Amino acid sequence: MPQRYVAPDWFTRNVFNRIVAALTRLGVSVWGSRVLEVRGRKTGEPRRTPVNLLTIEGTRYLVAPRGHTHWVRNLRVAGEGVLLLGRRRERFIGSEIADSDKEPILRAYLKRWKWEVGQFFGGVDAESPSEHVCRIAPDHPIFRVDALARRRPGSTADPS
Repeated sequence: MPQRYVAPDWFTRNVFNRIVAALTRLGVSVWGSRVLEVRGRKTGEPRRTPVNLLTIEGTRYLVAPRGHTHWVRNLRVAGEGVLLLGRRRERFIGSEIADSDKEPILRAYLKRWKWEVGQFFGGVDAESPSEHVCRIAPDHPIFRVDALARRRPGSTADPS
């Protein structure tokens, strides 16, 4: 079965994403937005896209409302990325969440951003029955974001 992916339309790609990315680069987070930078799986070149960073009880997540996008496939291969907000660059490790653990994360994401991304969830919202949320879970990859430990200049200690 093919994996679900909803490509952005012209307006989203050329207007909306560019405005959100520009504001985020200036240090203005629009409802939790960041610019995700991840190494391309084929070229190795850094690729950037605006994302919504969700925090639940101190744990941070990236949810892919459009499905198995290029950033999702790149992050799976690279295993790590950078979240940008203004001049701040935060390196992280992305750990993919199992479908069986996605329900509370999807509910929180939809509660916060349904107005922006609800169209990609097939009529499912934060108040939908559990079986509906679980049915769409495989269509929406989610990664837990864990900051990489910073090494002090001159440190030779292994970061792991």
